[in-house]
Amino acid sequence: MTLLFSKFCRSAIRPLLAVTFSACTFAWAPLQAHAQSAAPQAPEIAAKAYLLLDVTANQILASRDLDMPVEPASLTKLMSAYLVFDALKSKKIDMKQTLSVSERAWKMPGSRMFIDPKMKVPVEDLIKGMIVQSGNDATMALAEGVGGTAERFVQMMNEQAKVLGMNSTSYKNPEGLTEAGHTTTARDLATLSMRLLNDFPEYVGTYAIKKYRYPGTPAANDSNRNLLLFKDPTVDGLKTGHTNAAGYCLVATAKRDFPNVGSRRLMAIVLGTSSEIARANEAQKLLNWGYTAFEAVKLFDAGQAVATPPIWKGKASTVKLGRANALVVAVPTGSAAQIKTQLARPDPLVAPVTKGQTIGSLKVFRGEQLWVEMPLQALDAVEQAGVFGRAWDALRLWIK
Repeated sequence: MTLLFSKFCRSAIRPLLAVTFSACTFAWAPLQAHAQSAAPQAPEIAAKAYLLLDVTANQILASRDLDMPVEPASLTKLMSAYLVFDALKSKKIDMKQTLSVSERAWKMPGSRMFIDPKMKVPVEDLIKGMIVQSGNDATMALAEGVGGTAERFVQMMNEQAKVLGMNSTSYKNPEGLTEAGHTTTARDLATLSMRLLNDFPEYVGTYAIKKYRYPGTPAANDSNRNLLLFKDPTVDGLKTGHTNAAGYCLVATAKRDFPNVGSRRLMAIVLGTSSEIARANEAQKLLNWGYTAFEAVKLFDAGQAVATPPIWKGKASTVKLGRANALVVAVPTGSAAQIKTQLARPDPLVAPVTKGQTIGSLKVFRGEQLWVEMPLQALDAVEQAGVFGRAWDALRLWIK
């Protein structure tokens, strides 16, 4: 049984909204891929693996070997930062709090912010040292400050990776130096980076800082290694990495404004490039291609009901389905008029339902081809009705 609705989108297109009734809910991958056969051809990228993600639409636009195990090098510090930001948010630490510098932190090889055991450094400065200078010493000091020991912090990193669904990632240290078994994938890095942006927007501005040096330390290492921050004003992050084994790596984020959609964020991940310049050039190539080859179409505003189906045995007779964030889809440029949508949800819907509970999905088609599928959530809670209300609806369902 199919019920057809006509709705105008914010993008001035008229999608076909069909409701398909089924007895099951729909699973949805954290990173949504589109139908590759109908996608624009990505440019040639000189990297071992890469991924281009439309963060606003939560769609993978292009990729190669996105599940291949790789060494993350200093991209490891994305997870270290996630745990530090989480500790700040939960008030286990604060920005002005000072942390001691252990002998272990002081003697860390590789990139450094040049702190030593005579110093007690504010958390805010250690974060800048970890992110802007990619300091292994700053990262170790933060790891020991948050986890008690580096070993416990690494355990926390792996636990958090599982919580985020990064099932192909294994951490052995907080800074990213080469160590057996210390691996991740482009897909997992995208998952982590998206959660970093979404969960801690108040802290991620640190990634856009071009220069930083802690007072009293050498100035030779004060520039952010993300060259795109100096070349492209729309780039605002996120992190570089390099070891001999990993090659030159970069997670680059950019935000550009477009009519009808507003800010649109893309993320380019390039792994195993040949040089610092190459990783910047290849990431820039992906970002520019993504913004021109694809356009974003807003289907529904944040909090707008996609559908309001009936619900049984509840204190309310209907439930609104939608998303807390705007529903945006990225499609090849010029194809917005081809979009059709189909709502798939369980039938019957039975209370109780909690706010934010996933209930069905919105399937987006380009012409007759399924392009992406987006999960929908209940916008409001619906409590279970009393015993007589439930009994009456049970009878009505039996008759139905």
